[in-house]
Amino acid sequence: MLALLGDYTLQTVALGAIILGVASGALGSFAVLRRQSLLGDALSHAALPGVALGFLIAGGRALPALLAGALATGVAAALTITLLQRRSRLKSDAAIGIALSVYFAVGVVLLSVVQRSAGAGQAGLETFLFGQAAAILRSDLGLMAGVATAALVLLVALWKEFELTSFDPVFAASLGLPVALLDAVMTAMIALAVVLGLQMVGVVLMSAMIVAPAVAARQWTNRLGLMVLLAAVFAALSGVLGALASASARGLATGPLIVLTLTVWTAISLTFAPNRGFVAAARRRRRVRHALRDRQVLALLDELAERHDDPNYASEQGLLDGYLGVKSGAALRALHEAGLVEQVRHRPEEGVHWRLTDAGREALAEPGHGVEAAHP
Repeated sequence: MLALLGDYTLQTVALGAIILGVASGALGSFAVLRRQSLLGDALSHAALPGVALGFLIAGGRALPALLAGALATGVAAALTITLLQRRSRLKSDAAIGIALSVYFAVGVVLLSVVQRSAGAGQAGLETFLFGQAAAILRSDLGLMAGVATAALVLLVALWKEFELTSFDPVFAASLGLPVALLDAVMTAMIALAVVLGLQMVGVVLMSAMIVAPAVAARQWTNRLGLMVLLAAVFAALSGVLGALASASARGLATGPLIVLTLTVWTAISLTFAPNRGFVAAARRRRRVRHALRDRQVLALLDELAERHDDPNYASEQGLLDGYLGVKSGAALRALHEAGLVEQVRHRPEEGVHWRLTDAGREALAEPGHGVEAAHP
């Protein structure tokens, strides 16, 4: 492992992954909150024709030209989506699907043209489909860091405006904020994040870098600032772990390993997050189900006491099971531990009887009071 950490190529790839992770995680959080998760997929596919055009214009594989072309076509795709949404009756998913397929088709055609042109045999632009992290150079890191820093500085400078338009665009418009312009700026920044990741994870998988870290971070917090920070950390850490896994197992592509690592983070978050995870949700459903059953038992005991005109009337457990149609033993034990019911023993052959306590009657009189405490 120490030998791997000293590898020059691995260091370069890991630094690039950290830069990409921080940018995509932070900006992707706003895409997810705005319910524009598919936008990253559309922009990443739309970047392919820009890569090919950048190669044709520059006459070679110059990264600044390729990224500029990818950014231009990505922004063009975003404008196309916006026009289709506002000037037609198409829903957002249909508009995104149209832009994604059309721009990607144009990119594949241009890619074929580039590969057939004279002297382009070594262009290797097809690596932008799935990424080739090992091709990243130290000089490329400077460009990536500069673009990412500019995007993050702009994000911090317009933080309040982006926050307000993400959660309540109608209220933001009523305050006089240029909502459409802010949406366009955010879309352009997401396009920047997409462009940064094309060489590392490729067109096909870049949407995961936008969506997955934000989804994972959202499970742990309701605060936007903390969500953005967690998303950046998850994405950056996944990039480093993916690069290490790729370097330790020769022949495995770095980009897909980064995405798979992100998938693991997302799965863990969706499952075990304390408030929004599947496990926590299952526990809440179980508590509600038990509280409802407890309340049914209390109500039945109270009803039977009223029928017999005796507030201390005790009912046999078998009778309660018959009325409820299910076993009431677990509910009775929980209620007994909470002090809401108590046992009354008559003759041995009659079995255990149960009746309400004063606390049980109070819990029944106030919906929800004391009943949930029987199943913490």
